[in-house]
Amino acid sequence: MWPLGAAVGVMADRWLGEPPASWHPVVGFGAVMGALERHLYRDRRASGVVHVMIGLGLGLGAGRLVRSAALATTVAVGGRALRDAARQVDAALSAGDLEVARARLVSLVGRETRNLSASEIARAVVESVAENTVDAVVAPALWAASCGSAGALAYRAVNTMDAMVGHHSTRYENYGWASARLDDVANWLPARATAVLVALVRPAAGRAVREAVRRQAPAHPSPNSGVAEAAFAAALGRRLGGRNHYGERVEVRPSLGWGPRARPSDIARSVRLSRDVATALAVLLASVGLAQGWWTS
Repeated sequence: MWPLGAAVGVMADRWLGEPPASWHPVVGFGAVMGALERHLYRDRRASGVVHVMIGLGLGLGAGRLVRSAALATTVAVGGRALRDAARQVDAALSAGDLEVARARLVSLVGRETRNLSASEIARAVVESVAENTVDAVVAPALWAASCGSAGALAYRAVNTMDAMVGHHSTRYENYGWASARLDDVANWLPARATAVLVALVRPAAGRAVREAVRRQAPAHPSPNSGVAEAAFAAALGRRLGGRNHYGERVEVRPSLGWGPRARPSDIARSVRLSRDVATALAVLLASVGLAQGWWTS
């Protein structure tokens, strides 16, 4: 009954949200991996591979102990927190307070936010909601549905390690390589499932979603983020992509979708789209779980 448990976990996250950071298991895992990094760190890929193997083992072990797909999915999914963070940025923009909006945006993106305009803030939020709908909702639920509690928590361990060390920088280019590559593998199918779900919940834009994913997403530097962002852009009728600053490094992301650039009003639309994707996923997983129960009874 793993699919039904995964569906329950997705909906439990919507109703209950995240536990306090002081006893959130994912926060605790991050603290453990941070301490491990201080002991293991060397500027080479081999050290990063050891880091990943230990973290993955901890995630699998925790999942074996939990033995509940519903509970593990509730812990691993963070859709409500994602949507709440986006709404907080939206509220600051609605109040005309760019400084507060830029400060709140830091919790959603890794790019430089200090000089972003209202339109660029909106683009950043929409892109983050799209990408993290995969990371925070679809991927952990699908891994739970296919592999139970061990799949959910192992995925959350992989994604957390990627967030901590799997990015381009002088320190992590080598050490974080294994974390980034494993995260790419873990999210490959969920990213494409997210695009399908986007088309399902926005059927009028289904053809545009398919074309954006097929024609535009491959130009994105991430094999998975580009798929989700292209799907959201097409469904919203907006154009994402552009220049992003990461400290002294500048990346020019390809255009995704068609139409005008993102506007502050599109934040609420992206939040609703992410919520609808989560709902559709929960309904589909629950249907599969109930069908399995009926078939085996």
